[in-house]
Amino acid sequence: MESPPQWLQPLFAVICAFQIALISHTSRSHTTSGAVAAFIVMTFHILVGFRFSFMLFAFFLSLSWITMRTEDKKRKLGLEYKKGRQRNWVHVLANSGIGSVLVATIWILPEGLDKCVNFKDSNLITSLIGGVVGHYSCCAGNIWSSELGIVTQERTFLITRFITRKRVRKGTNGGVTTKGLKAAAKAGTLIGASFFLQELLTKRCEFVLKKVLVIPIAFMAGLGGSIIKSLLGATLQFSGYCAVLKKVVERPAPTVKRISGHNLLDNNAVNLLSVLLTTILTSIICVYIY
Repeated sequence: MESPPQWLQPLFAVICAFQIALISHTSRSHTTSGAVAAFIVMTFHILVGFRFSFMLFAFFLSLSWITMRTEDKKRKLGLEYKKGRQRNWVHVLANSGIGSVLVATIWILPEGLDKCVNFKDSNLITSLIGGVVGHYSCCAGNIWSSELGIVTQERTFLITRFITRKRVRKGTNGGVTTKGLKAAAKAGTLIGASFFLQELLTKRCEFVLKKVLVIPIAFMAGLGGSIIKSLLGATLQFSGYCAVLKKVVERPAPTVKRISGHNLLDNNAVNLLSVLLTTILTSIICVYIY
């Protein structure tokens, strides 16, 4: 497939990014600042190259879909909780900052332009592309598992005590459900499949069958990233039950009984660290496989 005209790419980037940011705002998955940040991130990614556009569309549209799907159930949990779950610009940057750096690096490197994930002449390019896929698979997995896990009727277990099945209240950092973990795996699969589809349609690469492996890699990144985030949340992020507010909180206080974790990281820091670790692991795996 021939490359599109140069003037089409900026126009396509702005129009598509604006439409998806608008959807994310109207679906209440993002605040105004979050939608603006999402618009900037998407525009930048598409301007760098079409190669990541399908994956990015799948990422942001799936967030809006998952938010609308769980909206009614979250409303029953209380308006305050619902507002707290809307993603602002800090959350967007925490979930796209590393990916944006990787995409910018691919753009700057001359050997990185228009290359496939199984580009044999440069392990660096393979690792960078694999890192981008792993990054967004992890981010999507974290959000899907969190959104669906909090509204499921299943029991929530602390991941560090999963074998002993220690039950904890919903909203506890490090709490997992079977449905939430399955959702994380599905989210990763969606990101991997969308990336593979665009590679298949727009790039002429060797070993097409081997490229399919990006889908199970993304599957593992979605599931593995969610597990890593839960482990970090259960150990480095405080969770306690407030006797006054009658809910789980993330700050120690005289009226708060500790459930798990230490007050070392907040939610954005846990997200960022889990994404960083998953991105590194995925990059290494891609170099080894390809």
